[in-house]
Amino acid sequence: MSNVNTKSNVRTIAVTGMLSAVAVVLMYLEIPIPIMPGFIKFDFSDLPALLGAYALGPVAGIIICLIKNVVHLAASQSMLVGELSNFILGSVFVFTAGIVYKKKRSKTGALLGGLCGAVAMGVFSVFSNYLIVYPVYYKLAMPEVVILSLYQAIIPSMKSIMQCLICFNLPFTIVKGLIDVGISMLIYKPLSPLLKGKH
Repeated sequence: MSNVNTKSNVRTIAVTGMLSAVAVVLMYLEIPIPIMPGFIKFDFSDLPALLGAYALGPVAGIIICLIKNVVHLAASQSMLVGELSNFILGSVFVFTAGIVYKKKRSKTGALLGGLCGAVAMGVFSVFSNYLIVYPVYYKLAMPEVVILSLYQAIIPSMKSIMQCLICFNLPFTIVKGLIDVGISMLIYKPLSPLLKGKH
């Protein structure tokens, strides 16, 4: 039994490391979004963490989120702010999805978990950005008035950061999560034997 547990732990560590490495690479492949301020970009780095949460559990998904952001710090120009936001939101996303899937291990459970995770991440993004991430950004990078002006350059009627977060960041974050969920539905089953060691 001890030997089996040791092999399982080694595989878990190896798969977590592999998915973290893929997440790091994907985090560097950022895509600018024309309808969002320039400091907000799209990437697929939550996808490996989501796969890890499904295959290894929600804690593994959070660990992958942590590793990719720690590694990304080495070449980051966001002064920690981007990594902080990415870690917080990614963790909410994969933890929620992983918990739901853990209770209902089926394709439906994975889909439901992913949808719940995407919505939770979107809603949480409004409060985490308003209360934590943006205040840090104001002190280290851009004043609040400058950030507000970036949103107003897209929609001039924006009056406050909270309004901007609800109108821009909320839907953007949910859609970002849904895209990851859609891709995971296509690739999880073929990858499952490799991720879980059943081959």
